[in-house]
Amino acid sequence: MHGGQGLLLLLPLLAVCLGVQGRNQEERLLADLMQNYDPNLRPAERDSDVVNVSLKLTLTNLISLNEREEALTTNVWIEMQWCDYRLRWDPRDYEGLWVLRVPSTMVWRPDIVLENKSQTYSTNEIDLQLSQEDGQTIEWIFIDPEAFTENGEWAIQHRPAKMLLDPAAPAQEAGHQKVVFYLLIQRKPLFYVINIIAPCVLISSVAILIYFLPAKAGGQKCTVAINVLLAQTVFLFLVAKKVPETSQAVPLISKYLTFLLVVTILIVVNAVVVLNVSLRSPHTHSMARGVRKVFLRLLPQLLRMHVRPLAPAAVQDTQPRLQNGSSGWSITTGEVALCLPRSELLFQQWQQQGLVAAALEKLEKAPELEPSQFCGSLKQAAPAIQACVEACNLIARARHQQSHFDNGNEEWFLVGRVLDRVCFLAMLSLFVCGTAGIFLMAHYNRVPALPFPGDPRSYLPSPD
Repeated sequence: MHGGQGLLLLLPLLAVCLGVQGRNQEERLLADLMQNYDPNLRPAERDSDVVNVSLKLTLTNLISLNEREEALTTNVWIEMQWCDYRLRWDPRDYEGLWVLRVPSTMVWRPDIVLENKSQTYSTNEIDLQLSQEDGQTIEWIFIDPEAFTENGEWAIQHRPAKMLLDPAAPAQEAGHQKVVFYLLIQRKPLFYVINIIAPCVLISSVAILIYFLPAKAGGQKCTVAINVLLAQTVFLFLVAKKVPETSQAVPLISKYLTFLLVVTILIVVNAVVVLNVSLRSPHTHSMARGVRKVFLRLLPQLLRMHVRPLAPAAVQDTQPRLQNGSSGWSITTGEVALCLPRSELLFQQWQQQGLVAAALEKLEKAPELEPSQFCGSLKQAAPAIQACVEACNLIARARHQQSHFDNGNEEWFLVGRVLDRVCFLAMLSLFVCGTAGIFLMAHYNRVPALPFPGDPRSYLPSPD
């Protein structure tokens, strides 16, 4: 019985020994290390000890930047290194095993999350540091050239990393120290140049070309300019959907589109003013001598415009001026008083009175009469002849007045042409200078050579 019981006791011991020998060294080491390990306790032998945590960030992909939400999407690996005294062993006890890989949930980890606002610690517990390789501190975001994927919209210019200490905060409080990783990126402008800037420049050029239409074609000018204005508004709405709703800064593309809208509105205003000037007449406006001198003599010479010399201004008639601003002569027929600025009305009046017919009839009978009778006939026909002379003078005055009226219209039309040319040169200069100025602002609005002004360090890996 005793021999049998001893055999039964040896069997479990043999099974245990065989099981231990059947496990590999990693499993045995893991079991030994985790036997009394608590992952919730900080790996410090004494309360006053500080755990040094080294951080390294590896960027594998810059996915996108949502400008409206101001959110940057990246794919990164964060590497944290620290020393846990509870995870020590002698490799000779485990057949030379130096490295043991375990799930991260089984060991203590610093509560660090890579976010816009990361968790920070007091220097009394954890000292955050930047990783070191070959004795050199890695003060930049590491990029693995084999795993990194280039972004098609944004180019990374600088990727510095800094250890920041808040001198105002006590060392015992959280937030005294933190590690900040920066990405200074610059937009690749080809997409916006092809899809937004180039169409806007071409459309705005069409608005400038409306000045080549005649000065009196103000309706067509306004129509073209308003169509261009609507097209620019569509582009402005497209850009407004992508930029953030903030008043702290205005993107250059929004500034340029707003500038184009202002130029187009000024072109519409110019077209309305030029049309108003071109359609004026002596009936509604009288041209001052200064306006005639500046717009009909001085400016055409400066602008190299070919202006046909006008006839001298008509002498103002001594007859009283009517309410509409024109001179005329009234002839009363019965109860109706007619104003005669046109020769047709004069002929109708003369036909009604029969003066011309009576004078011609008497002169035709004169050769058949004797000289004494002929003289008598002339004497009788003298009132009719005098009336004919006065009628001819009246026709001459009407023609002269019509010529003066046409010259006045022609002068206002020429003033409109000169004003149109001046507005064209002004808008063309404004458009070219504004476009060049905003493009130069974009050219000089680049990422600086050094990531932090005043800091001489480049925060870039040293060349090999």
